[in-house]
Amino acid sequence: MHLEPSPTTDDLEGAVSVFVQHRARLFGIAYRVLGSVVEAEDVVQEVWLRWQRTDRSVVVSPLAFLSSATTRLAINVAQSARVRRETYIGPWLPEPVDTSSDPEVGAQRAEALEMALLLVLEKLSPTERAAYVLREAFDYGYPEIAEMLQLSPVNVRKIVSRARKHLLDEQRESVDTAEHRRLLSAFVSAARTGDVASLEAVLAPDAVSLSDGNGIRGVARIPVVGPARVANLATAYPRFWRSVDLRLVDANGRTGVMIHRDGEPSTLLTVAASKAGIHRVMWLFNPSKIAAFLGSPSRYAEVPRLATDGA
Repeated sequence: MHLEPSPTTDDLEGAVSVFVQHRARLFGIAYRVLGSVVEAEDVVQEVWLRWQRTDRSVVVSPLAFLSSATTRLAINVAQSARVRRETYIGPWLPEPVDTSSDPEVGAQRAEALEMALLLVLEKLSPTERAAYVLREAFDYGYPEIAEMLQLSPVNVRKIVSRARKHLLDEQRESVDTAEHRRLLSAFVSAARTGDVASLEAVLAPDAVSLSDGNGIRGVARIPVVGPARVANLATAYPRFWRSVDLRLVDANGRTGVMIHRDGEPSTLLTVAASKAGIHRVMWLFNPSKIAAFLGSPSRYAEVPRLATDGA
C-alpha cells in the first residue's frame, strides 16, 4: 500500500525551503543592525525557531513575517549589546564578515556593508539603525518598515531622514575598489619598510587609527588621531612586521589584509578611504572578531599574496 507523506512532514519541508530561500537576507539585516556575525547568527537561529512554531497557514507573506521577526529581535539584541560594549576595553569595531565565502551577504547594496559605515551606524539608536538599514540596504517601503517597527509611516520617514542626515555628516564618499586596494597596499608597503613619509602621503588630514583588542597587551586603547601619529604608530614596532605572511581577504565587500604570524592568522587590517586618502585605519586584534577568517590553511591557498614591494 502506497503511503503519502504526512502533512506535518510536508509542512516542515515547506518551512525549511522558505527559510533557506530568505536566510541570506535575514542575516544581512541582522548583521547590519548589530555589526556582529555571532549575534546576527543567533538572531537568525531564533527566527528559525519562531518560524517553526508559527501557524504558517495564516501568514500572508513569509518574507514580511521573517524580516519583521529578524528586525525586532536584532533591535532587542542591539539594545543589550550597547550596554555590554560600555565595558569593552579600547575602541570597538564591527566584526567583519567574509564576503568571499558568502557573497550573498553583500549582494544587497554593498556600500551599506562597509566597515566604516557600520561603525558610524553604531552612533544611531537601534531603531534608527534598523529603519535606515531596511530602507537603504534592502529598499523596503516606508509602510513595510512601519509595520515591522510598529510605528507610523510618517515617523519612519522622519527616522530615516534623521539617520541619513546624521550619517551624511559623518560619512564620506568611498573610493572605488581598485583605488581602495591601491591605497591599502601602499599603506602596508610603507608600514613594513618604516617609510613614514610615504605613509603620511596616503593618509587624509583627519586620519584616525582604531585598534580593537579588548584589552590585549600592546594594543592601543585609544584612537590615534592625525596622519603623523597614525604613521608613527604603524611603524613604531618594526618587529610587528617581521616574519609575517600577508594575505588579501574580502572583508565586508572590501579588500583587507590578514596578517599571519607563525602560520596563524593574528590580525586583520582594513581601511576606509575617500579622495582625500585613507581616513580610517582599522586593526582587529581580538581573536573573536576575526573568527570568520580562521579557516584551514588551504582556504587561503588561492588568495594572492599582498605585493609589498611597491604601491
